[in-house]
Amino acid sequence: MRIYLDFEKPVADIYGKIRELKGVNEPDGNVDLSAEIAKLEARAETTLEALYLKLTPWHKTQVARHPDRPHFVDYKKALFTDFADLAGDRYYAEDFAVQAGFARFRGQPVAVIGQEKGNDTDSRLKHNFGMARPEGYRKAVRIMEMAGRFGIPIVTLVDTAGAYPGIGAEERGQAEAIARAIEMCLKVKVPVVTIIIGEGGSGGAIAIATANRVYMLEHSIYSVISPEAGASILWRDATKAQDVATAMKLTASDLLDLGVIDGIIAEPPGGAQRHSEAVIRATGDQIATALEELSGLDGDAIRRQRREKFLAIGRNLS
Repeated sequence: MRIYLDFEKPVADIYGKIRELKGVNEPDGNVDLSAEIAKLEARAETTLEALYLKLTPWHKTQVARHPDRPHFVDYKKALFTDFADLAGDRYYAEDFAVQAGFARFRGQPVAVIGQEKGNDTDSRLKHNFGMARPEGYRKAVRIMEMAGRFGIPIVTLVDTAGAYPGIGAEERGQAEAIARAIEMCLKVKVPVVTIIIGEGGSGGAIAIATANRVYMLEHSIYSVISPEAGASILWRDATKAQDVATAMKLTASDLLDLGVIDGIIAEPPGGAQRHSEAVIRATGDQIATALEELSGLDGDAIRRQRREKFLAIGRNLS
């Protein structure tokens, strides 16, 4: 059963009528409603396209969080072969919100790090809804360090509302673990390519997104805090999240204009949740292009380019 977002109600209503007509349709009998059903299906498609042409930042936030949107495990299965998962941070425990390992991408060895939210109740609990604890970031540091040692490019896929804010995570050094991950991103002498596939929330995202190339799916979001949390802090009223989403400039187009990201991967009308294969394929093409662009640089040049990229953010804003 397809899940429709609030702003997609006009499309949901049309498909409701289609289901009713299909229930009484008898193409080989006395009631042939095939032509009417085809008209409604065409109308649903045009309505969906019109809605997705004028999405607000809050609408994009909803799309980025859509439960049917492809997750890290979907990209992992479709884009990478010979995947060897590596677990644990060698200090405390395994964290299932961050998945990492080594694989081949179109024949090329790569290190892969991604955040997984889960797609049903059990897997969401297992992966802690994509909110990593310190162990997840320390595992990411371990993988990046290994990749740097063996000269293997790093690909990261970001999808998290933020790092886990629980007491245990804070006691085990959540902020320090995130800082160490950012530090490793900045100093490793191999190409780092990041794709934000859903939510890119706060330090939980940038810990593995301090990359040479950062791209966003068209309807993903990337911000220092969630709109709801920002509204609660500023006005003590989470219902103002829509206003905060607009003010924070968290959409891909906003962040491209601000120079925070390097490009946008287009999504067909209806979003990645309706066209997962096409979007995953386009993501793979963008990763391949980025790795090719960076392949001619030596380690020092790669690290210098990455540092200069982040130091330049905000310099030319009026």
